[in-house]
Amino acid sequence: MNASQLRARALLIDGRFSRLLSSSHVRKCTFQARRALHNVPHLQQAQSDRFRPYYVTSPIFYVNAEPHAGHLYTLLLTDVLKRWEVLKGDNQASLLTGTDEHGMKVQKAAESAATATKQFCDKHATQFLDLARAANISFDRFIRTTDPDHKVAVEHFWKQLKERGYIYQSTHEGWYSVSDETFYPESQVHLVLEPSTGRKIYASKETGKEVEWTSETNYHFRLSAFRDRLLEHYDQHPQFIVPSMRMNFIKKEVEAGLSDLSVSRPSSRLQWGIRVPDDDTQTIYVWLDALINYLTATGYPYGEGGNHKLWPPNVQVIGKDIVRFHCIYWPAFLMALDIPLPRAFLTHAHWTMGKAKMSKSLGNGVNPFLAIERFGLDAIRYFMIHDGGIVDDADYDNMFIVEKYKKGLQDGLGNLLTRILRGRKWSIRTSLEQVMNNGSLKKPDSARIQDMIEMINSTARSADEAMQSVNPRSALHNIMKLVYETNKFFQEMAPWNLVKDDHPDSRESLHMTIYTSAEAARVACILLQPFMPNKMQQALDHLHVLPDKRSFQMAEVGCDETYGSGASEAAHEKIPENMKKRIRYAHDGVLFPPLLTEV
Repeated sequence: MNASQLRARALLIDGRFSRLLSSSHVRKCTFQARRALHNVPHLQQAQSDRFRPYYVTSPIFYVNAEPHAGHLYTLLLTDVLKRWEVLKGDNQASLLTGTDEHGMKVQKAAESAATATKQFCDKHATQFLDLARAANISFDRFIRTTDPDHKVAVEHFWKQLKERGYIYQSTHEGWYSVSDETFYPESQVHLVLEPSTGRKIYASKETGKEVEWTSETNYHFRLSAFRDRLLEHYDQHPQFIVPSMRMNFIKKEVEAGLSDLSVSRPSSRLQWGIRVPDDDTQTIYVWLDALINYLTATGYPYGEGGNHKLWPPNVQVIGKDIVRFHCIYWPAFLMALDIPLPRAFLTHAHWTMGKAKMSKSLGNGVNPFLAIERFGLDAIRYFMIHDGGIVDDADYDNMFIVEKYKKGLQDGLGNLLTRILRGRKWSIRTSLEQVMNNGSLKKPDSARIQDMIEMINSTARSADEAMQSVNPRSALHNIMKLVYETNKFFQEMAPWNLVKDDHPDSRESLHMTIYTSAEAARVACILLQPFMPNKMQQALDHLHVLPDKRSFQMAEVGCDETYGSGASEAAHEKIPENMKKRIRYAHDGVLFPPLLTEV
């Protein structure tokens, strides 16, 4: 026997472990799990936030072309954030996604396609809706800026801005990007050489898109009036923009001074959009129009003296290329009407292909539908959250997907489940009953077991801290550490050797090894549900975990005494018929089978 097995040979249960498995502990599981969520002061939400549903939004996607894998990544981040809150008990948590359908780019794209603009929008909006469904995004509304209630919200918002004196008419000159549909200040423009043509052009430093000097009469928003208020808000809310490097970028932009913002375009040039109330000669600026969608979905405009229960958003997920619009313009618009600001913005990096950003204009986007079909939905969900960039861009490569699938899912979680479930001479249920019935035995030398118990119990807390810091990638990595460590523990304890020895101490070591490994697998699968909902339903079915015991509060050792094949008749009767069918199917299949194609 190795050292771990020798220590475990005399394994009974020490005092701390006894308490973990006592009936009083099981009764306190929910209380302790909930209390743990509030033990990190800087992660606590405002008191009022505890009494309203969680609200998370994706950006609304521009319909001038088909969706690519970058859009899928944004949707997945948003979905994981919402599902995590549902896992913790917020069954009213809400996710908004949708499409941005107005503006010059859409108008020109429809013209190029020789298609009526609304018909063009309908086609591409359907593609984004199909993607959300194919990716199992738990959205509560798919909003379109062509929706009638959105038009009402935009017109009301505009009128309120004008009544408060924040909108005025003036002639505007500046560097305008047709692609970005915005004016840029002189400081954000530089002369560059266009590689494809060899000509020198002026372009935005931020996006690299060409700009041209434009002069026109339109309406302006007094953005300059909000410099100090914005800076004060950034200072008072250091986690307002995540990661901090983008907060620093935005602060520098605002500190340098803000120019008033052009918020309309001549209708003679831009027909496709919402007209300025009481002035049909002007069309509302697409970004002002688009940003208001987040309010529209909450029932804005609200009744007199009231506010919808969803507002403000807990997190708004956006790509780094639209940080200026969301983190400068949007807060200023809201401040002008005394509407509470979003709690936080998760600003993620891009996916690249061969180190070049995926984009519609470059035509190098990965088709997300084909990726899902090729590798399986939850494999793609796992890979994109595990490897996707928040600070730095991440390169998309099929080989990377295969590597992560094999290491994390086949050799990691799949291997762990196979080991504890397919052993011919042990069972989770038998070991669970033996351990739970022997909770008062004398203290043994059980450091390795205790280390595993402590790691299992700390995983939910560390993952939740990462999620409250708006970092799903870190949360996923923390959970997978538990999976890898449990496989290592199982290998060290070698139950296939312990099962050959009939000595009572060896039998006890066997039961403790199987039980501890099963608890680690159960907790990991519970916590992985937001990341891989379909596969984790199957995994928990494999473990015979009842549907009402799959919440965050159950992700602790000793919280579930009812799982495992061969559970008592009373426990078996609680299993829904559809779950029994899934269990029968699960035992016939492999959770993470070999990929049909690896490149």
